[in-house]
Amino acid sequence: MAIYLTELDPFNVEFPSVFDALEEPSGLLAFGGDLSPKRLLTAYRSGIFPWYGPDEPLLWWSPAPRAVFNPVTFQPAKSLKKFQRKHDYRVSINQATEQVIDYCASTRSAEETWIHPEMRKAYKRLASLGYCHSVEVWRDQTLIGGLYGLSMGQLFCGESMFSLESNASKIGLWYFCEHFKQHSGRLIDCQIMNPHLASLGAQELPRLEFMQQLETLRDQSIGIGCFEPQWITLD
Repeated sequence: MAIYLTELDPFNVEFPSVFDALEEPSGLLAFGGDLSPKRLLTAYRSGIFPWYGPDEPLLWWSPAPRAVFNPVTFQPAKSLKKFQRKHDYRVSINQATEQVIDYCASTRSAEETWIHPEMRKAYKRLASLGYCHSVEVWRDQTLIGGLYGLSMGQLFCGESMFSLESNASKIGLWYFCEHFKQHSGRLIDCQIMNPHLASLGAQELPRLEFMQQLETLRDQSIGIGCFEPQWITLD
């Protein structure tokens, strides 16, 4: 059976319906277009994200089911709390966004080179426009972990995380969940489930349920100051 993908119009940022995405490979929806801020923001507002290797065409995805974290119910493991009491890593927001993006790219394995220079440039551009944000984890003055993604109202679209020392990215996620919850955040999209995300407590949502939540949350106001550069402390 032939498989047909939509080629995006270079002069139009509209996307096909996510319900037209392929079942195999799961969620592949379209190809082409560009990584302009307008197209990327349209994509994320539509439940779509780019994911492609350096030698591939620009591919757009909307997988089902969708992996998510609920910051309201997120609970770190007891062992992680014990670890943090002993090591006291510090966590910040938007203090080193470009470094986080670069680390997420440089710490990928050879099979995970999708955060190539073109992608890095695009998300750094979104950061300069106030849409892409980072969470940083520090040991003293050294950046040892973090994550980055896009804010869409009360939804945060997580893109990638990295860890240079034990539990650094886990602690970044834990602190961000608490901070996001305190500022009316309701859902963190982490795209495709994998064993690491499952071990942290990620859940899967059917496409329809995810899209319903996205459409509700993307235009809801987040708490004032949520993504201002700051240090995160837990009460």
